[in-house]
Amino acid sequence: MISQIIAANERIKAKPNAVRETPLEKSLSLSVQTGANIYLKYESLQLTGSFKLRGSSNKLNLLSDAEKAKGVITASTGNHGLGVATAASLLGIDATIYVPETASVVKLDAIRQLGGKVETVKGDGYLAEMTAKSAAEQSGKAYVSPYNDFDVVCGQGTCGLEIMQQLPDVDAIFVAVGGGGLIGGSGLYAKSVNPDVEIVGCWPEVAKSFYEALELGKVVDIVEGETISDGTAGGVEHDTITLELCQKVIDTKVLVSEAEITDAMRLIAQAERQIIEGSAGVAVAAALKTINAEPAKYEGKNIAIVICGRNISFDKFLKAIGV
Repeated sequence: MISQIIAANERIKAKPNAVRETPLEKSLSLSVQTGANIYLKYESLQLTGSFKLRGSSNKLNLLSDAEKAKGVITASTGNHGLGVATAASLLGIDATIYVPETASVVKLDAIRQLGGKVETVKGDGYLAEMTAKSAAEQSGKAYVSPYNDFDVVCGQGTCGLEIMQQLPDVDAIFVAVGGGGLIGGSGLYAKSVNPDVEIVGCWPEVAKSFYEALELGKVVDIVEGETISDGTAGGVEHDTITLELCQKVIDTKVLVSEAEITDAMRLIAQAERQIIEGSAGVAVAAALKTINAEPAKYEGKNIAIVICGRNISFDKFLKAIGV
């Protein structure tokens, strides 16, 4: 898969106005606060406001001309849908995105503005995925999974490739986990460069479907609570390729509360002047929680936190941080 991630990196950056190499910037405030060297990987500065454009672009670029002509179908809570809609627009492909009824209005409006057709499903993200897969099978269109697709995971893995190029001596990488594509692909590449780099998976306490799958070694259906981290919420497909991959690359798993997530979102706004969505707050909160629990272990170490997205409505953001 390493060679495919390298090829994906070249492929998705070949077209103008598509996938960007995002900055990895040191946070002086968080570094002073923790005693570690904290670097923030701003995937929030992608064209679509999240890392999802990477996997979507790689997948759609690899479709045959016949597949492109038919159009594509996907399911998303928002960010993956934005990625597919953007990549499809650049390539002249029709895209239909199935979304759960709880999906962010901000993200859905952006998908429509990009020319994507939105189909709302009454239920959670998992039900939206199942509905989208069924529609793809019936129509003969290609289904673009948010995570359960080799080409998508390779695209997401280019985030890890950039981190290792930008900070070769990174000691730990913290990533919020939904379906496992970002941490799976990025973690695999990072460990191919440095097997000792610690890959840390981060989840909300109330929405940890994939966390439980990793604990049990199989995907199980669990009831999740409401979380500000809508980008990581929802179950995953029982046959997902990311389970085995993540079992290999994730070294540490961290759960954080809703209060810890919103505190982290507020902290980044205050210290870095950046608005981040809940899933990015999960990774920041988990990093702070982990480092504060073992300060001696992380003192002076180079820590990368993936700021996976910024797509949250302003009103929801203000409410989350208590304004």
